Amino acid sequence: MKRALLLVDHGSRRGEANAVLVQVADIIRRQSDFAVVHYAHMEIAEPTIAQGFGACVADGAREVIVHPYFLAPGSHYNEDIPRLVAEAAANHPGVRWTITEPLGIHHKLCEVVLERVEAAIERAAGPRARRP
Repeated sequence: MKRALLLVDHGSRRGEANAVLVQVADIIRRQSDFAVVHYAHMEIAEPTIAQGFGACVADGAREVIVHPYFLAPGSHYNEDIPRLVAEAAANHPGVRWTITEPLGIHHKLCEVVLERVEAAIERAAGPRARRP
């Protein structure tokens, strides 16, 4: 069964914010075994969840794994995304789907936070900066 990954973020009026998910999808497409990787925005921007889900199916997916690209579970994760995915899936009978947990607490994310903090400290201190 062909499986697709659909990455979903909030969506923004700012194009550069939406472009982040495009870049994440490109990286995952290159680094994973998923035959199909698409992205969608929950609101405000396109592609919508319905459009992204449809693109997965158009590319032959019979199962769609939806990953909310959110840090923490909230009403969008618990209510809006499941509703929007179910509505999208209703247009594609026989296609299975599931929603993953959001990014949440993970040591790799904490490593990224520390890397960003260290980089900011070094930029602020100039060329003679020391690491903590």
